[in-house]
Amino acid sequence: MSVTQFEALLQMLAPHLRRQRTNFREPIDPEQRLAQLVHLGVSTVGKMVKDTCNVIWEHMKETFLPSPLEDPRKNTARRFQERWNFPNSNSGSQFHNYKGTFSVVLLALVDADYRFLAVDVGAFGSNSDGGIFANSRLGRDLQSGVLHVPPPSPLPSAPELWPVQFPYILQPYPGRCIPEEMRIFNYRLSRARRISENAFGISTQRWRVYQRRMQVCPDTADGIIKAGCILCNYLLPEAHYQGEEDMSRDEVEDESRSLRGNRASAEALRMRAC
Repeated sequence: MSVTQFEALLQMLAPHLRRQRTNFREPIDPEQRLAQLVHLGVSTVGKMVKDTCNVIWEHMKETFLPSPLEDPRKNTARRFQERWNFPNSNSGSQFHNYKGTFSVVLLALVDADYRFLAVDVGAFGSNSDGGIFANSRLGRDLQSGVLHVPPPSPLPSAPELWPVQFPYILQPYPGRCIPEEMRIFNYRLSRARRISENAFGISTQRWRVYQRRMQVCPDTADGIIKAGCILCNYLLPEAHYQGEEDMSRDEVEDESRSLRGNRASAEALRMRAC
């Protein structure tokens, strides 16, 4: 984080971080509360981290992680088409499990520019990915239409070739001996999916707290993770991450793999036939 970014962030949060002055103690300045390195006691820093993360989430989420609307989703689909040559994509999802005896799961939707669109934090790492998604608020909102995902639109080439498992979720074609157009689709789908993985990688490299065990209570860990997502979005406009692939080419590596439970739902088949 640059000095300019830190000062802008401080100006935004200082009124909410400032504490009342009393006869018994001098309050800690907002600069110290927000700074990365301060010479304060462990218990003091622990409370400051929790309070600061809560302030970041409460007062920045409407700006840097707003409630999903239909128009931004359409813009996300357009950006995936322009940047990654994958049409009609609304977002990428990825589970990030912090390995250890006890772990917390972050489930998020990510756009084409590595920006978090929606996050769901706090599920137990021992649960299955499918169970976490089905029971999460993000999964329920997606199924109920609260996220306002744009309606389906025709994909290029032959629409009946595109494999759909759920109304909003695509999966690659299974097998190795598949036509060239299917291999190209699998390659582009894999490339678009990696955007969500890269977003988590960027966040992990930026905030080193994710690279070690968090010796805090679960509520504080959830607050740290949510604040990290907000700050990643805050810092993205001045950060420029280059894609790993040349978008002008479609040479396909053999990424086929065996898939289980890949039978499309009746609704997905109906949509594919449209």
